[in-house]
This record gives sequence, structure tokens and C-alpha cells, in this order.
Amino acid sequence: LSYYDHFLSIVPNNVLAPFVSGNVLSVMLVAAAAGLGLAFAPKTENREMLLKGIHGLQELLFTLIRALITVLPVGILAFAAQLAAQIEAGVIIGSLGVYTAVVIGGNLIQFFVVIPFFLAVRGLNPVRVFRQMMPAVAVALFTKSSAGTLPVTLASAEQRLKAHPSVARFVLPICTTINMNGCAAFILVTSLYVMQNAGMELSLGTMISWLFIAVLAAVGNAGVPMGCYFLTLSLMASIGAPVGLMGVILPIYSIIDMIETAENVWSDSAVCAITDHDLEGTLSDEDVPVPSV
Repeated sequence: LSYYDHFLSIVPNNVLAPFVSGNVLSVMLVAAAAGLGLAFAPKTENREMLLKGIHGLQELLFTLIRALITVLPVGILAFAAQLAAQIEAGVIIGSLGVYTAVVIGGNLIQFFVVIPFFLAVRGLNPVRVFRQMMPAVAVALFTKSSAGTLPVTLASAEQRLKAHPSVARFVLPICTTINMNGCAAFILVTSLYVMQNAGMELSLGTMISWLFIAVLAAVGNAGVPMGCYFLTLSLMASIGAPVGLMGVILPIYSIIDMIETAENVWSDSAVCAITDHDLEGTLSDEDVPVPSV
């Protein structure tokens, strides 16, 4: 697709289509249009009723989120059982095991080293920030959707991290779309793995070019389960690589997707914390009621 076609695909033909397909960029466009419309609409009784209805839906959503957080320990147990079963069954062996170790290892380095380093450099305590954003990271781990986790991320940032609502509501939706650390790493490593196993030549120039392709492809990727997998699949098909090799990765992708989604949300949270820290004292302290998590 050309840049023009990609831009046109962001503009929905139907208002409900972006919410059904999970196109985050289109959802943001619809939300921005609706927000601007409400901001400039006359302050009538109908407008106030609509705003009350929106706040009511927000309270309902956060109530459901609080219920979801209470059952997270069950999800943690299930994740541990799934990982143990796949190791026992011999799924993660040989070259596939090396591939899995590289992907997961890269995500863990980003999670525990790179992101905390940037927080520490800006004068923030990484442990404190992570503790405050833990509900969002945990939900991301089990939903495998950064877009689906966005309400929890927003609530955690505003109520637990005490980030300014204007910062959280501007930074986090954008980061959910373009800040795809884990997805970029998956695209790069998986593409090189598939091309190498297909006997395709991998020169230094090829690997460097795929480094940039992975970063650019991850931007705008829908933050939904298996989004990166299908994006990588389409990239491999476009260069004529045997996409059948992607089937070998599929049995373990669920685990990879969980880890990289948690990393993406943790990275989004770090960006929000740093931005809020840099803008501290420059924003108005307007009272924006948000249900607690």
C-alpha cells in the first residue's frame, strides 16, 4: 500500500467499523472528531445529557475493569501452566528454542533494563512507576491487547500514578498506536528467522534495512491479539518468503504476544510518567473526575 492508500484506510466509511475491526488510528480519528464536536457545541441541555451518558459509560467500564483485576491471579496460574506444558511437550526446542529465547530475551532486556534506565535518567523511580502501573501491565499480559488495556492504563495513570489527566489522555492513546517496542522486535527477529530458514541471503545491508522496516511497520499496527503475527505474515508474503514457516512459530506465539504486549504497555506508561514529570507545574489543576481503580 502507498502512503496515500494507508491514509485513506484510516478514514472510516462507517462510524462503527473502527470499533469492530480494532483499527486504533480510526478509533482515535472518530474520538477526536466527536470530542471537537462536543467542545464547540452549544451548551444546551442535550449536550449535558450526552456528557452525563458518556461519564456513565466510563464508570461502567471501570467497574468491569476492577472486576477483571480481581481474577488476575487465576490468569497468572494459567500462564505458568501453559508455559510448562509447552516446554514438556518439546515445542520450544532446537533452532525454534533459540529464536524464542532471542525474542523473549530482547523483550525482557527492554522491560527490565532499557525502560527503567530512561525513567531513572529523568529523575523518576522505576520501581515506583512500575508498582503504580502494575494493574495495566498485568491486564496487558493476559488480554494480549494494548488497545483493550487502554482504559486500565488510563485509570492507573490518573488514579495511581497521579499523572495529570491532560497528559495521560493525550499520551497514552497515541502511544498505544505508535509505541510498539515488542512488536518491532518480533517483526525483525521473526523476519530474519524465516528468511534464514528459507535459504534467503542475509547480508549486513539486508539486516539493517529490515531493522528500519520493522520499526516503521510496527507504527500503526492495531493493538489487538496476534496483530504483529499477521503483520509479519503479510511482510513475508510480500517478499516471496515461504509463509508456511510462520506456522512453526504459531504454537508459541501466544506466550510471545503476552510478553510483548505487557512490554508495550509498560513502555507507554513510562512515556506518560516522563511527560508528566517534564510538564509538572505547567498544566492547570482542573478537576477531572475519574473513577478509581
